[in-house]
Amino acid sequence: MAELQVEGDELVLHLTGLEKAEAVHGDLRVPRSAVRGVEVLDDAHEPADHGFKVGERIPRVSEVATVRTSGKKIFAAVHRDTPRGLRILLEGADHDEWIVGCQDPEAVKRQIDIDEGA
Repeated sequence: MAELQVEGDELVLHLTGLEKAEAVHGDLRVPRSAVRGVEVLDDAHEPADHGFKVGERIPRVSEVATVRTSGKKIFAAVHRDTPRGLRILLEGADHDEWIVGCQDPEAVKRQIDIDEGA
């Protein structure tokens, strides 16, 4: 399962080997200064259900793909066992948002918020 980590001055989305193959993409990195907000999503599948996708998508089961919708470029990594997750709002980065499924999105958000305040 994809994992968000703060590494120095970067927020990194680490993908598993399978996710890299599904998404045709490697790990994603952005400067922490590019993060404009972090939102908890009760349905992390929904943002990836619309638009043009490059990557793997089985509706409501798994989305590991780049999604272009409503003028935005979103990277999604959401699975059946992680239907809740986070929306990472970005500015000045390759993607406008990351949607990441998490077992405990509130805890991951707190970690990002704490690290951003450091």
